[in-house]
Amino acid sequence: MPKIAVSSIQVIDRVTALLEAITTHSEPASLKFLSAETRLHPSTAFRILNALASHGLVERTPAGRYALGVKLLHFGSHVHGKVDLLREAKPIMEWLCSQIGETVNLTVREDDEVVYVARVISNRMMRVEQVIGSRAPLHVTAVGKLFLAEIGEKACRDYARRTGLPRYTSNTLTQITKLWSQIANVHKQGFALDNEEAEEGVSCIGVPVRDAHGVMVAGISISAPRERRQQSWISLIKKAGGDLSARLGYSTRS
Repeated sequence: MPKIAVSSIQVIDRVTALLEAITTHSEPASLKFLSAETRLHPSTAFRILNALASHGLVERTPAGRYALGVKLLHFGSHVHGKVDLLREAKPIMEWLCSQIGETVNLTVREDDEVVYVARVISNRMMRVEQVIGSRAPLHVTAVGKLFLAEIGEKACRDYARRTGLPRYTSNTLTQITKLWSQIANVHKQGFALDNEEAEEGVSCIGVPVRDAHGVMVAGISISAPRERRQQSWISLIKKAGGDLSARLGYSTRS
């Protein structure tokens, strides 16, 4: 019998207990069973289950029994996808770091920002370190520019109007015409650059990471002091991005 966890938010505890009780059976469960398993009064369990059903988290069968809803599968697919991404990225990022001796980052997009979700750092005394969980606007990072290129000029202009393209350094592109001019051809070249646009003295090279459907789900970037950036890194990081995309099921074959 599942125990109701104790926290400061009672309804969350009850929701969790009901969902766990539903998962203990392969077939839809009755209200009577769920109430008994969670030790909730039937009227309380009924109200919570109906609320969950209204959001697609639980499904109620014509016979009045309850099963997990399709929205939970949707949520689960996102978690699974992110776990796969981090797991598959690690050895590739480590390889790339060993080749260039600089910090390698993995970022994803959330709304109008990129979020750093993984990194591999070199053993250099002087190096660039991006904090896991830190964020930056799309227009000041190499991977962010790739995401903007992905959505097209109209959506990029919408982003510019929405955010105002705030300046971070003297090199930040704060005019949409200049920004789009720089990123319009990144699909063709397969990479994007940050030329000290987010932080003075720091330069980045970024490449896209695509899933099995060809959707850009993340980006790999190299962060280094501007004077150490090398043209030869481009082929290496493009290989890393291609290898990770292939691990996620992406194929360049039509």
